[in-house]
Amino acid sequence: MFKLKITGRLGSRSAGRWLYPVLAIAWAIVPAPALAICFVSATPAIRELQTLVGKDAARALQQVAVRLQPLESSPQPDAQLLASLYAVQAQAYSILELADDARNAAAKGLKFATLASDPVYLDVLSAYAENVYDQDGIDHAIKSIDGARALQAGGSLADTCLLITRGLLLYRQDRSDLAIASLTQAYHASTTPEFAAARIDAAGALSMAMRSAGDYPQALALNQEVIDRHTQTGATLNLSVDRFLRGKILNLMGQNTSAIEEFTEARKLSVQLGDTQGVAFADLLDCTARIELGQLERAESECNNALRAFTEAHTPDQVKESLALLAGIDLAKGRAAKALDTLNKVLDRDGVDLLPGRVLSLYQLRARAYAALHKYRDAYADLTEYAKRFATANDAERSKAAAALRARFETDREIARNALLQRELALSQEKSQRQARELRWNAIVATLGVLVIALLMYFLMVNRRYRQQLVKLASQDSLTGLPNRRRTAELATAALADATGAQTPLTIAIIDMDHFKIINDRCGHATGDFVLKEFARVGRESLRDADVLGRWGGEEFLLIMPDATLEFALASLERMRTLVFGIHLPASGAGLRVSLSAGLATTSRHGRSLDELVARADSALYVAKNEGRDLVRVADEAHLSTTSIRRALRQ
Repeated sequence: MFKLKITGRLGSRSAGRWLYPVLAIAWAIVPAPALAICFVSATPAIRELQTLVGKDAARALQQVAVRLQPLESSPQPDAQLLASLYAVQAQAYSILELADDARNAAAKGLKFATLASDPVYLDVLSAYAENVYDQDGIDHAIKSIDGARALQAGGSLADTCLLITRGLLLYRQDRSDLAIASLTQAYHASTTPEFAAARIDAAGALSMAMRSAGDYPQALALNQEVIDRHTQTGATLNLSVDRFLRGKILNLMGQNTSAIEEFTEARKLSVQLGDTQGVAFADLLDCTARIELGQLERAESECNNALRAFTEAHTPDQVKESLALLAGIDLAKGRAAKALDTLNKVLDRDGVDLLPGRVLSLYQLRARAYAALHKYRDAYADLTEYAKRFATANDAERSKAAAALRARFETDREIARNALLQRELALSQEKSQRQARELRWNAIVATLGVLVIALLMYFLMVNRRYRQQLVKLASQDSLTGLPNRRRTAELATAALADATGAQTPLTIAIIDMDHFKIINDRCGHATGDFVLKEFARVGRESLRDADVLGRWGGEEFLLIMPDATLEFALASLERMRTLVFGIHLPASGAGLRVSLSAGLATTSRHGRSLDELVARADSALYVAKNEGRDLVRVADEAHLSTTSIRRALRQ
């Protein structure tokens, strides 16, 4: 039911060292914010259904089905009424976390509401976008929302509601900074009574983004505003999800006891509504919080309750979440064999049915189970798989996971050394008549001790090498060998600071490969990868040593040129633009050629903010794309906005 990626917090008890990988998985199942219906209908009957959705979505679905039946069978149905009912149906499915059903209902509504200025059309469009989770779908949804916003008056209710949906999609892309900017704008714009529903939507989504950014006090305050509103309106189902979210914030603040109280209240509301999935999630989240408190017996009981409920509901992803937690508890209790058996079931498909971040933690946990059973070859195999997946996941928790694994082997080494010393002391106290056997045993124990220590040292050195490799991978794009987005941002920030101190210009460029999606579709992804690698090579060879070219995302690159004027940078980019023509495509790409578009911006006249420079360069890139691509354009020096949102132009 709940599908937001949030990282868990380690407790101080010893169980935390064993269970951290599983906790990182379990906290990925936190309730999504139950958005109110921002576009409140002017039709009383529809408005009543919209209100019912927040109180009891299942009952709202039943009433909508009764009203839809005669309309769907009518040869000439009322298109406006039909679209409105589909919008309510989509919202009800959405709040019940039935994303596929919600999208299907919204898609039906879009067939009957086609006028872009119609609030019903905007309502259905938002409902569809809010239930998209795949990357391509999110990109397309953002483009649709931007297109609809362009037709609305700035600051209007319609514009504000669409801005909230856009913020939610940006958050779903892990772009919390842009999400916070959009949602804050919507929150401040919705202060009048007619914007009441929009304000609650904005507060709920902004609380989620603030939590992701680590601003827990602000996240709690916004969450309380939502809880107060839903309590006042009797929106029981919304309130249940609000309580779940509050519990998660408290857990991240280390207040696990208070978090459990919130989960308990949310569970009561789910029971009241007959929401068996909500009850199961409450048990699972309660289990996780109790693990952090070291209450393993109670945690095991709660996880087993959740496992039974998810098994009966045929939700395999949540069944695996429950099993992963139980495996971690078994390992903490010394039941390594049972934990290993459970983890083999969870990883029965090598993680293809799980999110990448979850798979990382599971392989790491299974390696520990193997190590506890002295199956070091299997442990090493899982560590190797863990490292490979780690390199592609670009997970912010990679250094913590490596440190936890190293601590595990260091602990094993210390235990083995202590055991050897104790054995030697016992042998030294034996009687002289047993000296021959004592010497024999000393030799055996010493040999075994050296082997054990050598093996553990080997694992420690391997782990150190992996850690160094992972640190490198954390700053390097694996395909092109260029700095990745995080490292590029760090280099750009440092270059900006140097330019500010020395009062010299700094010029940056956003570079985008033209028609890259078409090349991928017609020539295959292998050709697309070849184009990106060749561009990286050409770019490095055509730039100065002081210039930095980094991968910014997808087919997009950021060029940093210290002490470079716009004229010099423009000449460099024009040279690069000419060189990429030499990248040849296979026969399947007949009629296509490799080209690039770029936008330039400099600090020579304006502020010293990296966000501002990127936004201005992005605007210039947008101009280059609009003017036909295969162009380099310089940012309008009058453009100073740092809150403009990038338009989706990838085709």
